Amino acid sequence: MSDQYQGSDRSNAQAPAIKPARLTTANRTAILGAMFLMATSSIGPGFITQTSTFTVKLGAAFAFAIVVSIIVDIAIQLNVWRVIGVSGLRANELGNAVLPGAGWFLAAAVFLGGVVFNIGNVAGTGQGLFNLLGLSPKIGGPLSALLAIGIFLSHRAGVALDRLVVFLGSIMILLMIYVMVVSHPPYGEAARNAVAPESVDFLVITTLIGGTVGGYITFAGAHRLLDSKITGPANVGHVTRVSVMSIIVTGIMRVLLFLAVLGVAAAVSKDSPTIAADAFQAAAGDLGRKLFGIIYWAAGLTSVIGASYTSISFVTTSKTPARTRNIMTVAFIVLASVLFVVLDKAPQKLLIFAGAFNGLILPIAFTIVLWVAWRRRDLLGGYKYPTWLAIVGLIAWLLTIYLGYRSLSGLAALWAS
Repeated sequence: MSDQYQGSDRSNAQAPAIKPARLTTANRTAILGAMFLMATSSIGPGFITQTSTFTVKLGAAFAFAIVVSIIVDIAIQLNVWRVIGVSGLRANELGNAVLPGAGWFLAAAVFLGGVVFNIGNVAGTGQGLFNLLGLSPKIGGPLSALLAIGIFLSHRAGVALDRLVVFLGSIMILLMIYVMVVSHPPYGEAARNAVAPESVDFLVITTLIGGTVGGYITFAGAHRLLDSKITGPANVGHVTRVSVMSIIVTGIMRVLLFLAVLGVAAAVSKDSPTIAADAFQAAAGDLGRKLFGIIYWAAGLTSVIGASYTSISFVTTSKTPARTRNIMTVAFIVLASVLFVVLDKAPQKLLIFAGAFNGLILPIAFTIVLWVAWRRRDLLGGYKYPTWLAIVGLIAWLLTIYLGYRSLSGLAALWAS
């Protein structure tokens, strides 16, 4: 990004604690950008389709899976934001500091998964514009990619990114509130199932968690936070507040989408290849399908930006010039766009493979985060990590191991097919 990256200044390990600086307007813009980058990276085209499908399949019982995914998200993100924010180091830099080469292995895994997912994200923008304007996805996808490229070529790329994801994230929330209201979901039934579900599908839960806190998504907001210059032990309070607010934003977006679809689930065929679009149309007629187009396009565009920015942040360091990072990000978007046009669709088998692969990335990356929290106080500038937070992280880590095992089984089955 064009604003200077504040990263691996290891001198903060010897520097005395300083009083947290007053937030500037630029700081606040970057904080909002980090919050919404995390939220919109989680709520991509794949998540919208997945959530709509599971809601139609499970009905109100899907509320339980939503709640579990949010709880796990909180446990993971609180630790990720705290360690990265206090250390001032990216996940790949932390990995190399813990075990030489581990960070670059993690970077390669995130990068490869990001390429595949970005093909799907570009496809999502094309589908969104098709529902909104009737434009061919092969035209709408590349046009949307050009808009994302323009953000990273901007003279003030960091500010442009922050403002766009905040704007598009806000639009998605407002439109989903409208669709939720007109779909008249059974709020009471959803609330009951959130704590006492009529049925529990553990495969759905593991799929949902893997799709919302796997791969690059886990680190999108935290890496962007490093650009805000609010890092180090003295700014723990700021880091904690930003991480909590980002989780709240993400949770709100997930719940709104679930309720919007739940209200019309009975009117949507479970076998439809366009369940999400059908649900919005059932809720608000032709206007609903147009609104779906806007939401799907916005979700795709912000995910293109989030996947590209975060993937490149893993294969660069704090010493990489901002201009170089931006050019690499543009090339990353171009690659995904060209592959989408050539393939003429998002490669479903590759997307499934990348999703399963993401389930393996999370436990590896989170192991590094927790190791720094428990054993590498030097990387945290002498900061004493809260025991309760580390224990919460440890419990979540055990779950990521299980998810990784499930993903490994999925990879083996896919490879054999």
